Amino acid sequence: MTPGSNLPLYVPRVTVDVTAPARLDVSGLLLTANGKVRSDDDFVFYNQPTGPGVSHRAAAGGTGDSITVDTTAVPADIEKIVVTASLDAPGATFAGTEPTATVRGADDGSVIATFRPPQLGAETALVVVEVYRRAGAWKVRAVGQGYANGLAGIATDFGVSVEEPAAPAPQPAAPTAPAPPAAPAATGFPAAPPAPPAGSGKVNLDKGRVSLQKNQTVSLVKGGRPLLTSVKMGLGWEPAFRGKDIDLDASVIAYGANRKKIDACFFGKLSILNGVIQHSGDNLTGEGGGDDEVITVHLGGLPPEVTGLMFTVNSFSGQKFTDVAKAYCRLIDAGTGEELVRFDLTSAEPRTGVLMAKMLRQFSGEWEMTALGEYVDARTVRGMAKPGGAAL
Repeated sequence: MTPGSNLPLYVPRVTVDVTAPARLDVSGLLLTANGKVRSDDDFVFYNQPTGPGVSHRAAAGGTGDSITVDTTAVPADIEKIVVTASLDAPGATFAGTEPTATVRGADDGSVIATFRPPQLGAETALVVVEVYRRAGAWKVRAVGQGYANGLAGIATDFGVSVEEPAAPAPQPAAPTAPAPPAAPAATGFPAAPPAPPAGSGKVNLDKGRVSLQKNQTVSLVKGGRPLLTSVKMGLGWEPAFRGKDIDLDASVIAYGANRKKIDACFFGKLSILNGVIQHSGDNLTGEGGGDDEVITVHLGGLPPEVTGLMFTVNSFSGQKFTDVAKAYCRLIDAGTGEELVRFDLTSAEPRTGVLMAKMLRQFSGEWEMTALGEYVDARTVRGMAKPGGAAL
């Protein structure tokens, strides 16, 4: 989903999971037609986990905090439930830690939609999505509206009484504005309790190979445990026209906090991070079956400062992707050879680079892989670093 877009809900009970590379506090507010709660009982969060038709579940077992909405139990005078997220660390902003919301059926776990807000800056809290009633039917809308004064600021804006010293009225945060001082901790918002163990409700690897479409995400969790073994990202392509060699270069760029490049692994630098990431070497033609280039990543050995990996393919010689056919990437268990995730490019543009897929480390420890297929004008891995960071 993109900001402002909406989708109908075909199931009566939905759960919104919100994850990010940092610890989040997620809440739900039940709003009437005037955009306010009826009372503080309509504010559902970790210290008040149930409300009429709405419940909160704390992060656990590879999942983030979540809000579940039972539309059949929501009071008639409630028109929408807004799902919010705020950063747990005092003074932290969302710059470089944009969350991902996954809307799914609460009973069967089927994914209805995913939403990742565009690049954020000084915001410390966010209205992520809203579940709303329209002409008797229920829908979900992607919002992504940021605030500069935390969860207490959002709660106050929607009519919740917050016991804390007076603070300025909340204003939407301009992405370029400097972060304001952290709001004082509200006495109504104690630290979240330790998360109890629980299974993951997200799309993961439990049912076997996952085939992704553009912008879809899979959590690299199997049997309730994050996948931290060695994996291989195989990238392949074929010439679109017979007899024409295609010299493309596959690379992976490692990023840290705030999308800062740490290092890149490519044909000119076959090993980085003390051998934790390794490249198979350059393929000059694209001919032959199977993967053209392979990048091995020892997930369990990645240093903690690496929070994102961007897998790219670019054309140093200037050949365009309209000359390429059957381009794909696939994630493989390096130990067993089992294909875990696959993404096939289904379109081409006359450009020289493509961001194939990204992997992000979540606060809970697991990695998430998202298919991208975003074309850029870049002929070297150096030229891929900036657009890659922007797409994390």
